[in-house]
Amino acid sequence: MTDSPGWASPGSAPSPDGREPGASGPDGSTDRPGPAEPAAQPGAHPQAPGPKWSSEQPPAGQWSAPTGPPSPGQAPPPPPPGPGWGGAQPGGPGGYGGAHGGPPGGHGGYGAPGGPGAWGGWNGGWGGPPPAAKPGVIPLRPLGVGEILDGAVSTMRTHWRTVLGISLTVAVLTRLGVLLLQGFVLKNSETTATLNNPDASTDEILRVLGSLAVGSGAVLVISVVASIIATALLTTVTSRAVLGKPVSAGEAWRDARQQVPKLFGLLFLLGLISVGVMLAGALPGIVSAIAGGGRAATIALFVLGLLAAVVVLVWLTVRFSLSSPALMLERQGIVKSISRSAKLVRGSWWRVLGIQLLAAIIANIVASLVVIPFTLIAGAVGGGGMVGLFSTTTSQTPSWTFLILTAIGAVIGSMLTLPINAGVTVLLYIDQRIRREALDLELARAAGVQGPTASTPGPVPGS
Repeated sequence: MTDSPGWASPGSAPSPDGREPGASGPDGSTDRPGPAEPAAQPGAHPQAPGPKWSSEQPPAGQWSAPTGPPSPGQAPPPPPPGPGWGGAQPGGPGGYGGAHGGPPGGHGGYGAPGGPGAWGGWNGGWGGPPPAAKPGVIPLRPLGVGEILDGAVSTMRTHWRTVLGISLTVAVLTRLGVLLLQGFVLKNSETTATLNNPDASTDEILRVLGSLAVGSGAVLVISVVASIIATALLTTVTSRAVLGKPVSAGEAWRDARQQVPKLFGLLFLLGLISVGVMLAGALPGIVSAIAGGGRAATIALFVLGLLAAVVVLVWLTVRFSLSSPALMLERQGIVKSISRSAKLVRGSWWRVLGIQLLAAIIANIVASLVVIPFTLIAGAVGGGGMVGLFSTTTSQTPSWTFLILTAIGAVIGSMLTLPINAGVTVLLYIDQRIRREALDLELARAAGVQGPTASTPGPVPGS
């Protein structure tokens, strides 16, 4: 991989004048950390160690190794207290890499730019690589499961005004539609009487079902529109949070609004794919029924076909689950975003499924902890609200008190869980691109991160 601005090769660090170690200068010479290297002594072997050059140095990295094998079982020497090669150190003239020592053509040493100290333990020698840069809510390296979940929660905590404002607006609009549907359609006396009347005519039942379908369709449209806009805004907010940059709801909308129509088209296309898969699964049973096949054979074909369709649908859902962030953050078209998601998920299907399933379980647990107490309180003070909600044999319907209290609990639960689900999806997309396309380099440049912490990958989680 070629070096790029804000990113240096592992084991190296920028020179004081901004050039990479080992890069040719204007006069054709290479960088040397510290004062200029002394010229080779006449008659001396170019690889012969100086009087102060230790034979127990670590293996060669980007410098020439001294001659002579190291003694077995002996630990490497500690880093010198001075600035590195070239300066006189305590204990003798020249010290490490002074006038009488230092590997010819070497680059750096302990505690100097480009030496082993650049890899980890600037003060400890062999402590491992330094941590990756973390300008925002995640470190710029491949992420573990816990880091993805923590990043989603950290985004909500750091930018709580923007995140909770967006999710609260969406939750209120959605639950308001449900509340109106329950209060004015399901609580309608004519609707209740018709549904509870076993002698109702077909026309009456169809009229009531039509009203319910219209109300449910309106609620569904409101929910879908609000969820799509929230997804677009939260994707933008999370992408800014990764870079450590604040963003308001207005700024997020200005960044996302051009892609919102495409996001509608993407979700519509994915919905058509889902319907097509289910119809294809049910097709053998439908054909058997039309052809007059046996009842048992028709039912078996129908059930097996639907089970196979569910398996295929789950596989496609996970495979295309990163389409939304690909569309929003890469400014891609609808079909291109679907193919990008399939490419990023390829080879990591089970990992993507596990992380998204874990996030959904956590979100549902959080929502339940909020909704259940409100539901119990509503049932206690709502005057038969619980009975009316679950009863199918009486004319009782939930009271307005019950509906309002349960709606408040649902709003709070949605306000907390929506950012978690959206944030996990975006961070999972970023993690897959870091693993496959080295997106961390681009993110480091975008965040303005410079220095060794931006150029070293740090410990990579195994998950």
